[in-house]
Amino acid sequence: MVTYKRNSTGEMVRQIQIALHLYPDGIFGPLTEERVRLFQQEHGLKVDGIVGPATLAKLIPTRLKKSKRSINEIIVHCTATPEGRECTVAEIRMWHRQRGFTDIGYHYVIHLDGRLDLGRDVDISGAHCTGHNARSIGVAYVGGCAYDGKTPKDTRTPEQKATLSSLLIDLRKLYPSARIHGHRDFANKACPSFDATKEYRRY
Repeated sequence: MVTYKRNSTGEMVRQIQIALHLYPDGIFGPLTEERVRLFQQEHGLKVDGIVGPATLAKLIPTRLKKSKRSINEIIVHCTATPEGRECTVAEIRMWHRQRGFTDIGYHYVIHLDGRLDLGRDVDISGAHCTGHNARSIGVAYVGGCAYDGKTPKDTRTPEQKATLSSLLIDLRKLYPSARIHGHRDFANKACPSFDATKEYRRY
């Protein structure tokens, strides 16, 4: 499980700082830790100054951008990669470009540790569900296949489930009229390897 704490550096730390309304220098220093503790206290989280999946999931709403497009569907996908194998947004972007897409097809990607990454800009139609891209948001979790890389399997980690749940709740707040579906509702495939429509019908 990846966590972000004092002395951590990088792009994810920048995103945390942006969410906390701090100057995003990408260095997790004393001020960032102090603001994380305050955020945790305000949201009923364990106050330890460390950003793990639970804290990161709560930070997600402040990192979401509302699309200028009219959105009526939120479509859940998997990357169709083997259980336990991580992949980056850059890798997914490369795979999608090899298929002729201009960019990564999804708008959001959820990693094994629950970390949320931004994909295609939400103002631009995705390339994730034929016939439904113009008015939808595409969300994908890393995984969706058994170790053989072929057999469909719900491989979501507890951290992924937490982030996906939080993300969908916040997307529904941004797009109140949008319905949540799994890719398999619109295509002859198993993606996202579980019944997302049923699981999230009350969201």
